[in-house]
Amino acid sequence: MYAGLCFSIAEMTAALPHTGGAYSFARSAMGPWGAYITGLAENMEYILTPAVIVVGIGGYLGAIFGTPASVEPLWWLAAYAVFVGLNVAGVEATFRFTVVITALALGVLVVFWITAIPHFDLEWALNIEPEPGRSRWLPHGAAGILSALPFAIWFFLAIEQLPLAGEEAHTPARDLPRGLLYGLLTLVVAAFLTLFLNAGIAPGSQALGSSAEPLFEGFKTIFGEGLGAKLLALIAVTGLIASFHSIIFAYGRQIFSLSRAGYFPRWLSRTHPRRQTPHVALFVGALLGYAVAYGIHALGPEHPVGAVLLNMAVFGAVIAYALQMVSYILLRMRLPHIERPYRSPLGIPGAVVALLIAVVTLVALFVTDPIYQKVVLGAAVWYGLGLLWFALYARHRLVLAPEESFALSAYSSGDDH
Repeated sequence: MYAGLCFSIAEMTAALPHTGGAYSFARSAMGPWGAYITGLAENMEYILTPAVIVVGIGGYLGAIFGTPASVEPLWWLAAYAVFVGLNVAGVEATFRFTVVITALALGVLVVFWITAIPHFDLEWALNIEPEPGRSRWLPHGAAGILSALPFAIWFFLAIEQLPLAGEEAHTPARDLPRGLLYGLLTLVVAAFLTLFLNAGIAPGSQALGSSAEPLFEGFKTIFGEGLGAKLLALIAVTGLIASFHSIIFAYGRQIFSLSRAGYFPRWLSRTHPRRQTPHVALFVGALLGYAVAYGIHALGPEHPVGAVLLNMAVFGAVIAYALQMVSYILLRMRLPHIERPYRSPLGIPGAVVALLIAVVTLVALFVTDPIYQKVVLGAAVWYGLGLLWFALYARHRLVLAPEESFALSAYSSGDDH
């Protein structure tokens, strides 16, 4: 799915290098309604994904410093304050920090892979008690695969945010496709090695399935319970911080672009008078994400905050993925004349496969764990209210933003052609 998605997005973002990302692709392919439906789904993904990550950051820091679970919302608040502030400070500071923290996170993973190999035993990966009639390789059968899909997506979620930096890139037609595809390759390698090696050492798959700090568990196995493991786990938090920081940038730009065009309230597109960053969008996105996380936390331990939020974020993501693949197919068919500096080697067949997997995952969200079903229904209600807002109000107040201008001019030139 992500191969088809990233190759297709690489082609679209080279042809349409606007801050709107998925919304701008859908605007050119499907008009204002398609743009809003896609943008709203992606907005849900980008608001909730940092909330999932910040819960993970709080879990790691709580385990390292020995703070009780009741303190975790304070860790979340501190993380939001620091990294929203850094994004408000400016694009250059944001990107420089992202490069440094990502390199550090990858370095920590390399240390983990190398040191985990001597401890590896496949029996640890197969230590989940299978259901009656099931094998150790598929202990929960086909239903287990479906319920695992949202968590598998989590390895790659939000890689498609790169087009949101289209207006900041010096040569977007060259750099954005290259960044997307190298990013996907990096994630494929890192995801496979981390999952495979971590599951194959103590405490094994059974324990990791319910752990909020799976990498910390691995470090404890390798280095013991002492200061060394805690120090490495603290460094390992850099991986979460890198993702958290970059997706805050993404939702800020995404809210800004939709607001600039009138799909969201116009005041959300105000920029900082000196830094020229979308500070209002950044603050509002953080407030929404924190409020949802805290609300689920307040429901009690029977609602695991991270997993619940993850399924809500994936709900928005797979809708956005499916609609972006529809946009890709329609752009290939309806606007063959626009310049495409990069073309996907997978073409329309790759987009169709990605579309089908996204739809299967969307269905899986509603047929697995009962707790997740409830929260995904809650996310669907949120999405429905957003559609009502557009139907009754916003669609009558759209503004000729760059994404809108491109869509109108592309069809005009296509008619002339």
